[in-house]
Amino acid sequence: MATLTRDQIRDLFAQEAAGRLTSLDQLLLRLETDGADADLIGSLFREVHTLKGSAAVAGLDDVSTLAHELEELMGRVRSGDTAVTPDVVDVLFAGADRLRAAISGEIPPAVEPPVVTPTVRAAERAPLPTAPPPPAAPEPAPRRPAASDGGVVMVQTERLDELVRMLGESAAAHLRVGRMLQDRFGLDPASSSEYNELSRFLNVLQDRVMRTRMVPVSTITDQLQRAVRDIARAQGKDVRWEVEGAATELDRGVLGQLSDSLLHLVRNAVDHGIEAPGTRGADKPGQATLRLHAWQLGSDVIVALTDDGRGIDTARVAEKAGRLGIDTSSMTDDEILQLIFVSGLSTTDFVTDISGRGVGLDVVKTRVEAARGRIEVRSEPGVGTEFRIVVPITLAVLRCLVVEAGGRRFALPLHRVVLSQAHDASREIQAEGRRVVWVGNEPVTVTPLADTLGLTGEPATGPIVVLTDSDRQHAFQVDRLVHQTDVVLKALSPLLPPLPAVAGAGIEPNGSIFVVLDPPGLIHRARHTTRAAMPAPVAATRALPTRHVLVVDDALTVRELQRSILERAGFGVRTAIDGRQALALLREAPADLVLTDVEMPHMDGFALTEAIRAQPALANMPVLILSSLARDEDRQRGLDVGADGYIVKASFDEAALLSAVDRLLGAVG
Repeated sequence: MATLTRDQIRDLFAQEAAGRLTSLDQLLLRLETDGADADLIGSLFREVHTLKGSAAVAGLDDVSTLAHELEELMGRVRSGDTAVTPDVVDVLFAGADRLRAAISGEIPPAVEPPVVTPTVRAAERAPLPTAPPPPAAPEPAPRRPAASDGGVVMVQTERLDELVRMLGESAAAHLRVGRMLQDRFGLDPASSSEYNELSRFLNVLQDRVMRTRMVPVSTITDQLQRAVRDIARAQGKDVRWEVEGAATELDRGVLGQLSDSLLHLVRNAVDHGIEAPGTRGADKPGQATLRLHAWQLGSDVIVALTDDGRGIDTARVAEKAGRLGIDTSSMTDDEILQLIFVSGLSTTDFVTDISGRGVGLDVVKTRVEAARGRIEVRSEPGVGTEFRIVVPITLAVLRCLVVEAGGRRFALPLHRVVLSQAHDASREIQAEGRRVVWVGNEPVTVTPLADTLGLTGEPATGPIVVLTDSDRQHAFQVDRLVHQTDVVLKALSPLLPPLPAVAGAGIEPNGSIFVVLDPPGLIHRARHTTRAAMPAPVAATRALPTRHVLVVDDALTVRELQRSILERAGFGVRTAIDGRQALALLREAPADLVLTDVEMPHMDGFALTEAIRAQPALANMPVLILSSLARDEDRQRGLDVGADGYIVKASFDEAALLSAVDRLLGAVG
């Protein structure tokens, strides 16, 4: 493995930091609702401490300094010098937000005035406040199930995507083998037990790989709870946040596309849906409720967001729609309600920095549709509103309708297919020089699919397939409908120019490759005209290790950086996320040297070093500590427990690490 570049290290750190900041938010929400306990404070301290150390290793000194400020404040809370008050929690949240912005590059940490330091200094000057009563804590939010010890390993998402891609290649190769058996040897592959067994294993493998991409809805509920908390606190509203079905899983790509939309709906609900204090109906509880419920239904996941606020006034929606030139006179209340997704239509006259600008719900709808989903709304004035988002569990597998046009097969994503029906010439008319068919009571333009794709051949006489994008329908006439199938969608090479009508490629059971069309692009092309093309692959190499180092650190960035440096220097490297896992690995096979952090969950670096020295089989193994704990007493403690060296992360660099490792192992001859 080549040494990680500075950009790769920072990318890795950003990925790790995202997880740690999410964890930090969760812990802060618990701190606010449950109050301080030693374990919780310890976990908060450790998250901030690890961020500080990883940032220093990644060369992000400003981020490390900001994390250090937060660590100082957490240290005061841990020692009892600073009480946990709402203001302190606000500062910790603000610090976490500043860290997030600094890491993402939205703001340089040094540009804005410091958030944490003034609070630390004020706390040093002020007497310790008397313990405030804990805020009205409703029912505790369901907590995410704890990961089993040693059962979780952070993996870069690109590796999972690569795994899915390679699985698709394996499935394609398997199908080609089946075809070869039939073509060359006249053997029906289904009659071969070996071939069938391979099929079964590949199916199981596909199921397992797809599961690795799944994440629970709880991954984003803390972010939503945080938004509810912040807006309600700013507006003096009393809102209870409830979550049901947090363990429901869906593809991380789908959830990633939904998170912004859900955040927008949550902010809208608290800002406009839920009434201000003193204005809620007498028949309602004073504390409003905003509830997220997720559940799986077949191959879809449904996420419902329900509030018990004022509801949506359809008369007001109709009035606003009229100003945009929309005739609502013949619409039902439900049809009028759907107009809230029209761009520029907002029922509030008060624009805030949170919502009410008439942009947002149309964007929410567009994003949900981009995730192959749909959004529905139900509302009753005075009772509340519910938004339902329905999305497929995964985007990696796409249910498609395979059709034939111009003598070739194409796949059409089924969620964009409105209907398919036999072509009835008696229901076709000419309008403005175009062929139009009646679909229900709606006239829809029809175009031969082959013509749209620029293919030659006999004119199509087969059925029509009506496709839809966000706001229009178009019918395409094909030669014939073939079947419906699940397609592992493969992206085209980035070397290809953009192909607006093509979503990717899929593989038929006979091993042939077909193009998966993109209906919005296809509809656009049917009204104008464009063209298409195809891809190519790559390869790699590696070397042999000699001596072996066990790297122990709970920070992914640090672990991977150390691994890359040591592997490049010719060492074999194993990694562990804490002392407990490291000991288990050492019992399986000793290492020539252990390189360990100190602050880690379950078993820290000091305890690990003591445990190594206590086992005769491991006692002589060199242990090098690499920690962001820089005080003299920390170094001394490291030496006292038996470490052979102690490096501070702030002064860490590749040469210093290799020099220390070589010194302990003896220079390479």
